[in-house]
Amino acid sequence: MPDILIADDNKQIVSILEEYAVKEGFKVTTAYDGAEAIEKSLETHFDIILLDVMMPRKNGFEVCREIRKNSTVPIIMITARGEDFDRIMGLDNGADDYIVKPFSPAEAMARIRAILRRIAREDTTSARIIIIGDLTVNLDEYTTQIGNKKITLTKKEVEILWTLVNNRNKVFSRENLINSLWGYDYCGDTRTVDTHIKRLRIKLDEVPHSDWEIKTIWGVGYKFEASI
Repeated sequence: MPDILIADDNKQIVSILEEYAVKEGFKVTTAYDGAEAIEKSLETHFDIILLDVMMPRKNGFEVCREIRKNSTVPIIMITARGEDFDRIMGLDNGADDYIVKPFSPAEAMARIRAILRRIAREDTTSARIIIIGDLTVNLDEYTTQIGNKKITLTKKEVEILWTLVNNRNKVFSRENLINSLWGYDYCGDTRTVDTHIKRLRIKLDEVPHSDWEIKTIWGVGYKFEASI
């Protein structure tokens, strides 16, 4: 039975999500403020976390940052505004996905199922390290280096980079990346891929690299191209 933490200061929303999650077969833990969410995340190894942005004591962004210090548990952020700022902040702090209020509980459960199925498909027994020139991507440790410089990426950014690098010169549409990394029944906006790629490029460009790049193929999607 998978464990889920639902953290939101709106008790009605928590109650509805809890009811749906129990029907899906989850063991549910709830939290009504950010400090409580952090405390419970340290006490239990959750399989997935639903995390509201606007909460008392500590907001969702702060909670996400704290959790990411010790865990790669999938996190879905819940935002009331749906603005690019909220999405970028959530993704940049390590969230895997986001849902904009108002949303249906069925949509939330679909997002959760998609993420958990993707994780279940991952082969955790084989070494997953790829090196191209000065770029090293380690999917076992979720680390990325350019030369001797460690690049701090979110979990989802590492997964996107790994997918592109491991399929060198293959063009991925936004839909390809959504299906590979979020799951076939992902219900969100494909623009989340563009947001992740934009943030990923900014971080990689902190260190000069002339032998490889993530290229935009206009009207299609993205690919990793290397001249070495």
